[in-house]
Amino acid sequence: MTLTQQILWGSIYLGICFLIEIIFLTWCTQVVRVASLRLENSKRFVSIAAPICIALVFIVAIHTFQVWLWAIVWVLGDVLPDWNSALYFSLVTFTTLGYGDIVLGEPLRIFGAFASVTGLLAFGLSTAFMVALMTQVFKEELMS
Repeated sequence: MTLTQQILWGSIYLGICFLIEIIFLTWCTQVVRVASLRLENSKRFVSIAAPICIALVFIVAIHTFQVWLWAIVWVLGDVLPDWNSALYFSLVTFTTLGYGDIVLGEPLRIFGAFASVTGLLAFGLSTAFMVALMTQVFKEELMS
C-alpha cells in the first residue's frame, strides 16, 4: 500500500469505528435514561450503580467490536495469518500496549498505526462519556 492509500484506508476505518462508537453511545444514553426512570423509586445504591453498569457494558461491547473490526481487516487483507494473531495484534495495538512481537511490514506501518489512534480516541471518548454520565448521576442523587 502506498502512503496515500494507508492514510486514506486508515482514515476510513477510523471513521467507521467512530461512527459505531457514536451510535452505540447514543443508544446507551437512551437505555440509561429509560433504566433511570424505571429505577427512580429503587434503593439509592441501585439507582446509582445501574446507569454506571449499563454504560460500562456498552463501552466494553463497543471497544470489543472495534478490536474485532480491525482483526477482520488483518485477516481478510491477508496481513496476518490467522484469527488468533489478528485478534491479538488488534487488541495490543488498539490499547496502544504494542508488545512488538507481531509487527507489520513497512508497506502497512502507517495503516496499522491508525488502529492505535482509533483506540486512543475511543478510550478518550468513552472516558468523557463516563465522566459526563457519572456527573449527572451523582448530581441527581445529591439533589434528591
